Amino acid sequence: MVRKAVQQFQIRTVIGTEQQASEALRAIKDAGYDGIELCGFLIRPLPPSVIEMVKASGIEMESGGDLDWESLVKQSDLEVVGIHEDLDMLFAFTASIVSTARMYGTDNIIITGMRSFDYSDKQAVLDLSARLNEAGRMLEKEGLRLLYHNHNCELRKVDGNKTAFQLLIEQTDPRYVNFEFDSYWPTEAGYDALALMNMLGRRMKLYHINDRGFRVNGSTSSIIEAGSMELGYGNMNLEVLVNTARGYGVEAVILESHTNWAEDSPIRSLQLSAKFMNEHV
Repeated sequence: MVRKAVQQFQIRTVIGTEQQASEALRAIKDAGYDGIELCGFLIRPLPPSVIEMVKASGIEMESGGDLDWESLVKQSDLEVVGIHEDLDMLFAFTASIVSTARMYGTDNIIITGMRSFDYSDKQAVLDLSARLNEAGRMLEKEGLRLLYHNHNCELRKVDGNKTAFQLLIEQTDPRYVNFEFDSYWPTEAGYDALALMNMLGRRMKLYHINDRGFRVNGSTSSIIEAGSMELGYGNMNLEVLVNTARGYGVEAVILESHTNWAEDSPIRSLQLSAKFMNEHV
């Protein structure tokens, strides 16, 4: 069975207290999802300076790291489909991260790039590939699996017409490194998300889903900016993407709407997206 999950980052603004977090998890379950994907930096205490730095970049969030997430998740009856972690932290605190994954009953440790890596330089991407292979071998010995989660930054061309993401796919060993594919970010970058999905094939173990479109009322005569949308409310061909992902045997389809939520509410947003998830996943 393919699980339907929500990425914890989506509810980051409504988990400031135990009661808020409990209510958010209950809303996820009640909407028809059966899983959650956790973020290491949201289930562990963060220094106030880090929270303020994130907020300064335009991303609102609550830490939530002081909460008892083990009990919260257990009470919610949601299955943990994976945990996002930082690559440097994985090397520095391997035993702790392995223990955390086992505590939550998941085999998947997911590394995400964004600000941490340089995707403009071929050698830097090759070095990252080598580090991912090393981390994957390390986790494989512990009975866990390393997945890499893409954004749009990997779609920069670094070797002729080859993107950094293509280089990562070629240079990582499928025995130790596989992928959590996010179709929103290639679409945002003007890339064919379905082509990338087919390139990954069965190396795609998890699928991150979001829609992209416009939340504009009234007429406009100017160019408008597209953004994150609830599933089925935007312009992406999500049915084809979901069917393709299912055909490759993904274990879970995970919703992550980053911002621009309906009614300015991440909960209302995931509730609206649940209709598509419940019909097509």
